[in-house]
This record gives sequence, structure tokens and C-alpha cells, in this order.
Amino acid sequence: MNKSIQLKSNFNEKQIQILEVAETLFAEKGFDGTSIRNIAKVAKINVAMVSYYFGSKERLLESLIVYRTSDLKNQLDNLLQEDLEPIDKINKLIELYINRINSNRGIYRILHFEFTSKKREQNLQAFSELKKGNLKSLETIIEEGQKKGIFRKDVIIPLITPTILGTFFHFHMNKPFFENLLNLKTEDLYNNYIKTNLTKHIQQTIKALLIYES
Repeated sequence: MNKSIQLKSNFNEKQIQILEVAETLFAEKGFDGTSIRNIAKVAKINVAMVSYYFGSKERLLESLIVYRTSDLKNQLDNLLQEDLEPIDKINKLIELYINRINSNRGIYRILHFEFTSKKREQNLQAFSELKKGNLKSLETIIEEGQKKGIFRKDVIIPLITPTILGTFFHFHMNKPFFENLLNLKTEDLYNNYIKTNLTKHIQQTIKALLIYES
């Protein structure tokens, strides 16, 4: 089996089963706290099959990143081609980010809270390429707005993404507090609040950073 990272559409049913089990265990036990043996046991398959398909735990994680994020790249590429004003593209990008992260909290929690060491990130090419690609999309939109005289020239573009993600993760990591504070008694109410109020708040925050004060 070729151990190079595959496109999402190339994963077979058995590989997807392994990836989804791994995602659940990584989110529950942490990457270091999960072994290939754990994954094989929960997936009810032989350890050798995990190794055959993915080679190592790190390569399995890379494949999981591709599986969960490859269509986000396509959505961002399509967004860049849309006939929208730069601020509308930024708002849509934020909406894409928040919807994607909220739908795949497990993998994003793993990536943004466990993979902070330089050595570990160097071993995760897919994660690094994902972040570079997302940043490039953001830069393209902001530079378009700057050329039109809409966005400030002194924006620190690499800090925009942490502002978006940091707000979401602070909200989510304090879920019980905000559920009580905002009377979000059901999961549907909580998710709808993220989709509407939280997303709008983040959009307003980023707009305030980008647009010249009147």
C-alpha cells in the first residue's frame, strides 16, 4: 500500500472506518494517549491492517487531516473566484471556518491544542500545508481589499486566523459556562448560537480590524 497521503475521495470504506475511530480516540485520549493497538481494537480489525493502510500513527493523523479538511480547501478556492466584495468574502470565509470547526470539533481540537511543538508540526506535513493554504486564501482576499482602499494597510494578516479560531475555541472550551449564561439548554440551541450570534460577533470583530475608522 502506498503510504503517501491520499485525497479524500481515494479512501476506501475500511480506511474511513479506521480514520473515524482514530479521530474519536485522539479527541478522547489525546494523540499520545492513543496507540495503534487501541485503534485496531475499537475498529475490530487487526493491528497489521492499520499499519498496512497508514504505516504509522503520525501518517494516520495526516490522512485524517486530509479526510476532514480537503473539501474546505476546495470551498476556499471557490470563494476566491466568487464575484463578491472583499469584506463579503471575509464574512463568508469566517462562516466556512466556524461551520467546519463546529462540525468537526474532534480533529480541530487535536490540531490546535496538541500540536504546538515545532518538532511535532514538522512531522505533520499535511497540517503545515493546510495552514499555509488557508493563510494564502486569507492573504489573497485581504490584499484585494487593500488594493481597493477598503482594508487597512497595517493589518497583521497571520494574526487574523488565530483571532477567529481563538474566539471559537474559548467559547467552546467553556461550553457549560456559556450554556448557563446564555440559557442554551439544548445542543440545537448551542449550535444555532454558534452559527448565528457567535459567527456574527467574529465577523464584526474582524471587520473592525480590517476597515478604516470613519
